[in-house]
Amino acid sequence: MAVAGRVLRGGGGCYRHRRLLSSSSSSAGDGPVAGRGEQQESAGLGFRPPAHSRSDWIGPPDKHSNLRPVIFYVPPEESPLERRLREARQEAQACNQRFWARHNCAFRQEKEEFIYSRLKAKGLEMRDETGEKATLNAEEMADFYKDFLSKNFRKHMQYNRDWYKRNFTITFLMGQVALARALKWLRWKKKNVGN
Repeated sequence: MAVAGRVLRGGGGCYRHRRLLSSSSSSAGDGPVAGRGEQQESAGLGFRPPAHSRSDWIGPPDKHSNLRPVIFYVPPEESPLERRLREARQEAQACNQRFWARHNCAFRQEKEEFIYSRLKAKGLEMRDETGEKATLNAEEMADFYKDFLSKNFRKHMQYNRDWYKRNFTITFLMGQVALARALKWLRWKKKNVGN
């Protein structure tokens, strides 16, 4: 299914003609980087945008990280600066994917262990008489959430530092690309008005 018009991204960047992948798969899009004039192949999604597509494609949320992978369009005449920007965005996406997939996996595993240990301490089984999964109340789970956040505080702080560095670099490169495009357009305009 296509999304027409402009899509506003967090951070203020605005990109025209984003597309949502219609594939129902939910793996990450860390596919290989395509050469000039080609789109990236998304190995995990099992989907390749049509050859005539001139836009980025956004996939369904990954089941491990809950992030939507992006297959970036590579224009045939991509400048070295535009390439640096695209590669910086791809690297940021890959780092976010890795961090959140690991984080969410650890969260789910530790949550199950916490529930099991609390139920065992109460003399209860993981499943009740009807076969339903036994749960803890909100106050008991609050202990787990507090401990998990405290234990992972440094990881989150490091992730946030890295995230800000990457996004500052991307924003700086976006400004450079926008300036280079504006100057190119002005030179073209001056050349065509002079004739």
